[in-house]
Amino acid sequence: MMNLTSIGDHARGLTLKSRATDIKSQIETLSYEMSTGKVQDVSGRLDGDYSHLLDLDRNLARLNAFRVSTAEAVLFTDAMQQSLTTIDQSVGEITGALLSFGTSNQAVTHENASVQAKNELDTVISALNTRAGGRSLFSGTATDVSPLLSADALLSALKTELTGLATVTDIRQAAEDWFNDAAGFDAVIYQGSASTLVPMQISENESVTIPITAIDPAIKAALRDIAVAAVVSDSALALPRAQRTALFTQLGVDLANTQNDTINLRAQLGAAQARVEQASTRNSAARTSLEYSRNELIAADPYQTAAQLQTVQFQLESLYSVTVRNANLSLVNFLR
Repeated sequence: MMNLTSIGDHARGLTLKSRATDIKSQIETLSYEMSTGKVQDVSGRLDGDYSHLLDLDRNLARLNAFRVSTAEAVLFTDAMQQSLTTIDQSVGEITGALLSFGTSNQAVTHENASVQAKNELDTVISALNTRAGGRSLFSGTATDVSPLLSADALLSALKTELTGLATVTDIRQAAEDWFNDAAGFDAVIYQGSASTLVPMQISENESVTIPITAIDPAIKAALRDIAVAAVVSDSALALPRAQRTALFTQLGVDLANTQNDTINLRAQLGAAQARVEQASTRNSAARTSLEYSRNELIAADPYQTAAQLQTVQFQLESLYSVTVRNANLSLVNFLR
């Protein structure tokens, strides 16, 4: 004779409820893995050994930090290159004008030359006072202040130094002395720091140094000669017409030589830009490789996950059907 073992209605209900909870938990897990592409039980996948995963995360965090620093370096160097391009163009414009105007000993021509020089000086100073990301480009470590006072302030200070001088040699020498004097241009007009920017770290073992400020010799020479051209025609100097013509001509020659120096600055900066770009590319490739390795460690197979999810959903539907049928049982239905 075979013994039949049965459980009561209450016990059956608890069993079905427990099974439903278990299936719902599986669905939540599989749904998470399906949507994220990652296993939920990372510890189980790695057998409790997180060392490789943590090492990957550390390297990714470091590369993410370099991504920010290289992006800042790109922004900074690109803006600086644009400013130097503007300066180079202004120097070229006034150089041609001075060499051309210097061939005519006419007062109106002299006035036009000085007016154009003043305009180009405004352009150069504006370019040097450019900011990128809230930081001044040419102020050295004092990135919170604009490096130069206005063109009017510069011309006013320079005019004081040149007043009373009557020869080309004396004027050029006085201007040079004032721009080179630590108590002259650097103290009166330059507002930045004498210290250049600290190197920008762009990779694990590589940094980029950009030592260009508004008191770089090439930039100061351009500012000096353009400023002198702007004040030459001022009545306060009372410079004879012949001396003006000679001075314009000499300033044009000097600025032509200075333009070569500003081009060299752009070339140096271009080399720094290339290094930043190369480092950014290498960092990006390394980051992609590490992210792939990390995903491989904890990735959930999408096809397997989808199949399991479908199976578990069917189990839940079946369980609900059984639960409903059990709920509808009665003595009358049982005796039929």
